[in-house]
Amino acid sequence: MTNKKNMISRRFFGFTLVGIGFSSTIKSAWADSAPPPAPIPKAALPKATPEKAAKKSGPRILCYVGGYTRSGPAESNAKGITLFEMNPQSGILTQLGHTTPADNPSFLAISPDQNCLYTVNEVSDFGGGHTGAVTAFRIDRRTGVLTSLNIVSSGGADPAHLSVHPSGKYLFVANYTGGSAAVLQIQPDGSLGLLTDLVHNTGPKMPERAKDNPPGNYAVSDHSGAHVHMIQTDVSGKFVLACDAGLDRVYVWSFDMGTGTLKPAEQPWLTMEPGSAPRHFCFSHDGKVIYILGEQDSRVVVADYDTQTGAMQVKQTASTVTAHFRGSTLAAEIILHPTGKFLYVTNRLGNAIACFKVNEDGSITLFDEVWERADYGRALSFDPSGKFVFIANQRSDCITSFRVNTDTGALDFTWNFVPIGTPTSFAFTVLDSE
Repeated sequence: MTNKKNMISRRFFGFTLVGIGFSSTIKSAWADSAPPPAPIPKAALPKATPEKAAKKSGPRILCYVGGYTRSGPAESNAKGITLFEMNPQSGILTQLGHTTPADNPSFLAISPDQNCLYTVNEVSDFGGGHTGAVTAFRIDRRTGVLTSLNIVSSGGADPAHLSVHPSGKYLFVANYTGGSAAVLQIQPDGSLGLLTDLVHNTGPKMPERAKDNPPGNYAVSDHSGAHVHMIQTDVSGKFVLACDAGLDRVYVWSFDMGTGTLKPAEQPWLTMEPGSAPRHFCFSHDGKVIYILGEQDSRVVVADYDTQTGAMQVKQTASTVTAHFRGSTLAAEIILHPTGKFLYVTNRLGNAIACFKVNEDGSITLFDEVWERADYGRALSFDPSGKFVFIANQRSDCITSFRVNTDTGALDFTWNFVPIGTPTSFAFTVLDSE
């Protein structure tokens, strides 16, 4: 019988932190005796050119990063939502100003018009009740600075994901511990209004481990009940889908724009491998193929998606680790490159990025596993151009990045490390030049 106290659950991993610090104050033994380096002659410095000046004054790429500010048994290192500007040539992230205070802003989303940012507050004690919260911010389109609009209940405990309807009129929230999917109305000014629907999932108890686990996988995902881990519309906005990592289902609802309510689709859910813990998904650009990531078995399920009914037909299951891999791994994020030709997945315990080629029929082929250069890579995100991919390394308190070869899909490490406490989520936006 499995000892429950020794089980490694999704919450345990999310709330157990191992910091990796680098001190800039340590001096080499010879530093005190060696003469200072000679200054670089001004003539040797590169001169600004009109071309470089034009690039500098072009659109600015900003990146918001959220993370855990508190995490149960131990305090986390994040302070809220941190704003960075990205250099479009090097991919380097430079922090702008101070961090915006927010309580456990573990997942972020930006409105379609780019004027507002929303974050879950992954807590279970908001307002003295057993619920989490969602906070709305206004984005200053000149500076990127956030101004809080309001904070409201998410309708359930520990919200782990949120997304905005393509119309910009509704916000969807996945309450992990609460086991529910919530719909919130978005007001004309971007603030959050009434809760228009709240669906609680129910189903039979599922096993804690999947039969198709990687060999030697000791990690388990929490199957104590319903745990909604992601919620988002399909490409059209007609249907809303949610991964339930506790019930091993991907739910599908038709969405009523007039009332903001969810109605079970003809095929109300897709049954996944028992114990696999479906966590996140993404669609092909035409919306006809869905890629669903299993957290516990670290596999991608590829399914044809009927855009008229929301029904899914599985056609492939692909491992995110090579046949050589042995040990524990928990998959975290799945994203499709803007070209639609490549798919990438983070494996948190394996500290690797799985790189897939997308074939013409939508199926995928694993062609590489790339070391993240840090620990517990959680979120994975492209910059708006798709030239760079960024990894939020939760336990290493840093962000690492890779340059993407848009022809082959290969990843080339940039050697850029950005220090930040317990990062878990990215949200990019582009500001117009002044």
